[in-house]
Amino acid sequence: MNALELHAIYKSFGGVPAVKDVSLAIAAGSRAAIVGPSGSGKTTLLRMIAGFEFPDAGRIALHGQWLVNESGEVPAHQRNIGYVPQDGALFPHLNVADNIGFGLPGKSAAKRQQVADLLERVALDPSMASRWPHELSGGQQQRVALARALAQRPRLMLLDEPFSALDTGLRAAMRKSVAKLLAESGITTILVTHDQAEALSFADQLLVMRQGELVQAGSPRALYLHPADEETAVFLGDALVLSALIDHGLAYCDLGQVPVHDTTRQGPVRILLRPEQVLLTPLDPTQVAMGRAHGVVSDIDFGGNTCLVTVEFASAQGQPRSVVVRSPGIDTPAVGSKVGISVQGKAHLFA
Repeated sequence: MNALELHAIYKSFGGVPAVKDVSLAIAAGSRAAIVGPSGSGKTTLLRMIAGFEFPDAGRIALHGQWLVNESGEVPAHQRNIGYVPQDGALFPHLNVADNIGFGLPGKSAAKRQQVADLLERVALDPSMASRWPHELSGGQQQRVALARALAQRPRLMLLDEPFSALDTGLRAAMRKSVAKLLAESGITTILVTHDQAEALSFADQLLVMRQGELVQAGSPRALYLHPADEETAVFLGDALVLSALIDHGLAYCDLGQVPVHDTTRQGPVRILLRPEQVLLTPLDPTQVAMGRAHGVVSDIDFGGNTCLVTVEFASAQGQPRSVVVRSPGIDTPAVGSKVGISVQGKAHLFA
């Protein structure tokens, strides 16, 4: 069952299209992430779902109820959709308890208990109820903003780059705790982010936008390993794209023979390998004699447990080329080392 359905959504500003005929469906209880470069239309799409903007054309339905169609639009305050913006947008003149309880009816003990329960759900100490927003860390402010959105028992939760202002370690911890909380609550969630790694780890369904269009949708694993085109491949992570000649399920390229998923294709193609598929080994003279790929380490970008190693090698035509490989930090070859290059797994073919 789908919680959210969009049908041919179109929106322009000043005659310039921002979202072009986007159609998608989000399963109930799932987590979706919308990614794309700046100006791709992802935030505009989120704002139309929330009701902050209205499309020029198209329809939006939430749990079978039309929010936007030919007859009109349901205003934002009647959609029962939670929204957590990038900066949290807490009310500076209200303390934590009043921020969370804003919009909840009454001033009774029952309301105070609701606030206490929500503080517990977002892993904040009850003593923080009396604090003011400026007394909280960035992560604490985002938790309060999430609790405030949860207080309304939304049918859909929208997260607009809520972790981008946090430092790296806190961002990962917040992402995991928020994903767990929303999953336990059974709330359908859409995250908009410019952080591809964040989207890949957070979502059940990944949606890639570019120039106002939805270019690909599917599971994060499927999009990472089988992107629709080269631009999507590079956007979702480090990529090695090579020209190759396909024959009976093998791609003949500068790295040698690489198996591919599609055994029916023949002729010249472009293939994708991810850096983690390329392995470096100490150079064996027999590899050189057999014509297997080998090269020289020219640069190392040390990253602790994983490093990016640049290897220079000669193409099949004798032209200089380079490949960037992920290597364990504990076993990284030194700059200047001669190494053998091999590939594990299968390459992806672009259509």
